[in-house]
Amino acid sequence: MCRTLLILALLLGLTQVTSAYVTRDVPLADGFDIPVGKNGKSYYKARGVRPNGHLGEDWNGTGGGDTDLGDPIFAAADGVVTFAQDYRLGWGNVVIVRSAYLENGNTKFVDSLYGHLLNFNVKVGQVVKRGQIIAKMGNNRGMYSAHLHFEMRKNINVGMFRSSFPRDWSIYWSPSDFVADRGTCPGGGRIASVPVNTYPDSPPPIIASTKLYTPTQNISTAKARGEIVTGGRAIPTSPLRRTYASADPTTSQSTRTVSATKASTRPVAVGPPNPRQSTPTDKQKLPARRSVFKVDRFEDMKVLGYE
Repeated sequence: MCRTLLILALLLGLTQVTSAYVTRDVPLADGFDIPVGKNGKSYYKARGVRPNGHLGEDWNGTGGGDTDLGDPIFAAADGVVTFAQDYRLGWGNVVIVRSAYLENGNTKFVDSLYGHLLNFNVKVGQVVKRGQIIAKMGNNRGMYSAHLHFEMRKNINVGMFRSSFPRDWSIYWSPSDFVADRGTCPGGGRIASVPVNTYPDSPPPIIASTKLYTPTQNISTAKARGEIVTGGRAIPTSPLRRTYASADPTTSQSTRTVSATKASTRPVAVGPPNPRQSTPTDKQKLPARRSVFKVDRFEDMKVLGYE
């Protein structure tokens, strides 16, 4: 009897949680694009995705510097805007669009984040179409050279609280790979019921993670690797991500374990040496300790050296 009551209580709780979601009818995405390049200009992927490191892709104009400042940013797919705000800090203007797509007969959701925008012309709750101009390329008030920070997320609960969720492939897609695999999706024109209020109102408990440096590339290496976009389509390769096999989501679990074990044995320069581990001579000087800079809302800022 007690067990039956417990099951009923759990079902009631789940029903209440489910009913708390506000939904919006949105057309299923008929495909996905990289959100730059439809204006005929060329852009290259200056930085890719790496778990516990850079969690999106940075798309720069091949002209370098701020030559792409003000260029149009396009919606990667049909969807509904779930966030549009000047978040300041290392983000600047940010827009998040949620898309529903059909895969293997199942409806799935993905959040596309567009960061460091000069401005945006959409609002929360607005339905947007694939290829629609939603913003302009920015540089976060001159903090960086103009570029687009572009993320694609499997988990639709993250919002702007990235540090409260795992920083790995369980949460994030490699945007180039996602787009390359889903340039065309079935079910276009059908309507899906999309939950739109899934972000927490306040930061959940923070999940600690080890931040790793993510390699960058210049225009010449991007051209050599085929990481150039013109006309809005991505090349179906992701050489940046393949540079580190242990982070590749296609790598087998056993390979990841071995790679992780090897990586854990490598020395990592994260600060001054521990005086208990080594006794410096009189001529040696330990580097000065850096003060800890604590940020409550955003932990992955270039200005803090985290990116």
